[in-house]
Amino acid sequence: MTSRERIIKTVLNEKTDRVPFIFPFGPWIETVELWRTQGLGVNEDYTAKTGCDAGFLPVPANWVNLGYCPAFEEGTISDDGEKRVFLNYQGIVTEVKHGNVSIPNFLEYPVKTPDDWKRLKEERLQPKLEERITVDIDELKAWAAAHDGPIQLGNFPYGLFGTARDLIGVEELLMWFYDYPEVIADIMDTLTDLWLTIYKEVAKHIQIDCIHIWEDMSGKQGPLISPAMMYEFMVPNYKRIRQFCDENNIPILSLDTDGDCDLLFDPLIEGGINLIYPFEVAAGSDVVEIKKRYPTQFCAMGGIDKMEIAKGEYAIDKEIERIMPAIEGGGYIPAFDHLIHPEVSYDDFLYFAKKLRKACGIE
Repeated sequence: MTSRERIIKTVLNEKTDRVPFIFPFGPWIETVELWRTQGLGVNEDYTAKTGCDAGFLPVPANWVNLGYCPAFEEGTISDDGEKRVFLNYQGIVTEVKHGNVSIPNFLEYPVKTPDDWKRLKEERLQPKLEERITVDIDELKAWAAAHDGPIQLGNFPYGLFGTARDLIGVEELLMWFYDYPEVIADIMDTLTDLWLTIYKEVAKHIQIDCIHIWEDMSGKQGPLISPAMMYEFMVPNYKRIRQFCDENNIPILSLDTDGDCDLLFDPLIEGGINLIYPFEVAAGSDVVEIKKRYPTQFCAMGGIDKMEIAKGEYAIDKEIERIMPAIEGGGYIPAFDHLIHPEVSYDDFLYFAKKLRKACGIE
């Protein structure tokens, strides 16, 4: 069974030869740099070292542009030697500290009024397929044919809530659901129309296995929006994407939202989402309990506490033991609950990978 077949069947809750062994969330850049000092070769790939399966392969964003066309022209606004303020490709005024890879501070967003949205939509969110799809079609076909895992279209930072928060800012966006509901509806309908147009063109040339939606609409305290808001503004558009998937033999419609998304499972299922991740343990997510409640309604991916892996072999053994019921129950792809933290040593990572391989049925 190929990795592609194994992953698809797992997502669809069908019988497989074994559990997929993949790392959808790899290490932070700083983690790899540390691993280079701890035994990982300069030109060595950590995935090759562990013998993991071929995972999801996103179509490169510079080949198929799902965002602004044209993008905003990036440029420095100020730099005092400690902090740099600049305009990024999404039109967000951003502040970062030199020598610090922490989350950037977003100071200003491109959409401040409904008129700003109308102007941006007309100027930067039109299909323009000849400008958005830049890859040579023969190259795209060869690239897809050479990969053993599922081909994915869509990635960070593109989703209905996810993209809208980068347009407006999360706090203002939440207010706009009440103050300008017709604008929010137009934003989400426009994005869906755009993406479906692009999906359709790409699907003419290669077999897509997964459409991915990035949302990040939950935090440690739970969702940022209510299920009622999702049913009103988002579920109808998810259903449109699901219909496109069904019409084009695309088996997987996946969604990434950090935090505790427990209250959102029902609307996501209603919308046709069948793969959800990453189930952050620090936010209270427990994939074992979640899969007991939703054994076949969707596939869960993630849910392994990355910070437990940093505590050594005993903690690693206990963490894998904790998630074994989900592994044995099916409809689950074991994986880290986010990017691998620098506190995880290379030796602990290799020990974890060895133990997880065995848990997945690979001797």
